Amino acid sequence: MERQEAIQKLSEIIGQDLRVLADKYGVTVFKAKNVNKGWAGHVLESHLGIPINSSRRPNAGSWELKLASLENQKRLGVRFKETMAVTMINPDKVKGTDFEDSHLLAKLKRVVIGARIWESQQEKRSIFYGVTTFDLLDNPEIYNQIKADYDLVRETIQSQGFSALKSEMGVYIQPRTKGRGHGSISRAFYARKPFLNEFILPRLSQAK
Repeated sequence: MERQEAIQKLSEIIGQDLRVLADKYGVTVFKAKNVNKGWAGHVLESHLGIPINSSRRPNAGSWELKLASLENQKRLGVRFKETMAVTMINPDKVKGTDFEDSHLLAKLKRVVIGARIWESQQEKRSIFYGVTTFDLLDNPEIYNQIKADYDLVRETIQSQGFSALKSEMGVYIQPRTKGRGHGSISRAFYARKPFLNEFILPRLSQAK
């Protein structure tokens, strides 16, 4: 599927309840009474008719689909609720790979970002807010900072080891634990909330 076609198809469901669409597409929202964190993203993939993607390769070959959560804050209005996972960190791969050849860059080159409104942990309803695009190669200043964030992670792994990574690292992209429980040792690259609110939220609002 071409990216523009995907954007048009996702635009058709702006304002719709993703919980209703989850039932329509047979997407599991709860597993053993716990929320399936990826359910909303799976709804978008099902709506587009593309395979559910957990690999480091972009969803549709030339572009990547991401789903992020927004919340209504009393003073600030609609803002990103949390960071956005980009790709897992394989320490051996990162240690030996320049940013130009990294999975992180591959995921951010051509992105389609959908956003939903998160209301509560019960996930009884979640309205699809909007969809936009982001192309890292078209944003030199952002590119340079994300490259610096990646290089910091890479240099830390090379000099101090994987366990030395801290979530405080990075301006736009941070390394963070991913997985259930505080004992998780898996790490992933996440887009920070300030980056999302400054560069992605305005694009979502303009596209509505």
